[in-house]
Amino acid sequence: MAWYAYCIAEQQAFQGDARARRPFPIENLKGIQDAQVMGYPSGEFAVVVSEYHHTGGLEQKAALEHARVVSECFRTTTVLPFRFGTVFDSDDALRRAVRSNRKAFLASVTRLKGKAEMHLKLLVKDGSLLQAVIEEPLPLTAGGEYLTKLREKAARHRERQTKARALSVQVHKLFNPLEEEVSCKKVLSGGMLIDIAHLIDHKSVEKYQNRYAGAARRLKNCELLISGPWPPYHFMPDKLRGSTGHS
Repeated sequence: MAWYAYCIAEQQAFQGDARARRPFPIENLKGIQDAQVMGYPSGEFAVVVSEYHHTGGLEQKAALEHARVVSECFRTTTVLPFRFGTVFDSDDALRRAVRSNRKAFLASVTRLKGKAEMHLKLLVKDGSLLQAVIEEPLPLTAGGEYLTKLREKAARHRERQTKARALSVQVHKLFNPLEEEVSCKKVLSGGMLIDIAHLIDHKSVEKYQNRYAGAARRLKNCELLISGPWPPYHFMPDKLRGSTGHS
């Protein structure tokens, strides 16, 4: 039997002090293909799964169902999310994956226990930035003009990165997270979008959200959007972010 995997959690969150020996249903929770979500026991862990039948590629609806199951489990316990599309083709494949990663799973649960991820999107509309964002096409022929444009393009890229770093430092000081992950990209509207994930203590969510209004006032020429709390998708060790089954 194939299993679709959503996340790993501590078995105690679902079973209390009892230890299950066989997969057990997680009540009132359906997953991909409207299948009953189960806890597949492996020592102190439960891999949150549902039976899976290969019927072609997974669609956008499945991605939303995956995220919903992970979020529901996150309401009650620390979760280590699997990448969307992770499938184990057999019971043995699932058990091997947990056994081979047990030490990393334990370390991650310890590090992320009681933590949540908050997500910030910072759309920069600063007029001085627009010149750094605009990309002029490179000449079709090589020569002096081509090299000049190439140098200008590299300079604009450095300027974007410098501004993004400066803003992310400012945001870090305003929100004071435990950890952060930052990415930056241009947007079609002629600005720059800085995508920031912050790891915080779950008990500090309200305090974090209360800082939003003050941050929005301080960050001039920027539009700030906040969401969360979410499971800690961006703060998983790299080898756990990827699929330990196949996708």
